[in-house]
Amino acid sequence: MTTTSTTTSQQELIQFLEDRFACAQACTDCARACALRASLVDPGSGDEQELLRRKGIMCAEVCDATCRVLSEQNRQDEDGIRVQLEWCRTVCLESAHVFDRRPGAEQTAEACRACARACGDFMATLA
Repeated sequence: MTTTSTTTSQQELIQFLEDRFACAQACTDCARACALRASLVDPGSGDEQELLRRKGIMCAEVCDATCRVLSEQNRQDEDGIRVQLEWCRTVCLESAHVFDRRPGAEQTAEACRACARACGDFMATLA
C-alpha cells in the first residue's frame, strides 16, 4: 500500500509542477505580447492609445510578477499564490477587453485570455 501511496503522491506532485509550469509559461507569453503591444503605441497619441499602452505595460508587469512567484522553488503560502493568480487573471481579462477594441491586437488579446485561463486552471489545483 505504501508504494501505491508514494506513487500517487509523486504523480500528484509531478502534475502540480506541470500545471504550475504551464501557468508560468502562459504568464511569460502574455507578458511578452503585452510589452510588445505597449511598445508599438506612441506616447501622447490620444486617450484610447494611452489606455492601450498603460494596460499593456500593467499586464506585462503583473504577468511577469506572477511568473516569478510561480518560478520560486518553494511552494510558498497557497493563499498568497492564489491572490497573485487572481490578480493576474483579472488584469489579463481587463487587458484582453481593451485589446479587443484595437485592430491588429487580436493575438495580444488571445495571449491575455490564455493566461487568464491558465491562472484559473492552476488556482483550481490549489483548492
